[in-house]
Amino acid sequence: MAEKDKIYSREFLGKTIVSKSGKKFGEVGDLIFEVGSGELIHLMLRNPTSYTDRMELEKTREGQILIPFSAVIASGDYIVVAEEDII
Repeated sequence: MAEKDKIYSREFLGKTIVSKSGKKFGEVGDLIFEVGSGELIHLMLRNPTSYTDRMELEKTREGQILIPFSAVIASGDYIVVAEEDII
């Protein structure tokens, strides 16, 4: 991967998370990494929408909603996730 192709994790912070069909989940508030490998595991939602209330999403002990990074299919102006990979 060339230097210009790298994506830094801080670039995810504050971006809006949407499904492929355009449903808004909220914004990226924080990132959760695997300590040993540095692998990005979850995106933590900030300002979750009412749409996320109807879904049974994984949560932290504090009740913050988590989106698995494995569900992310695109990143640009928005973070696009495959909803079927979350549920």
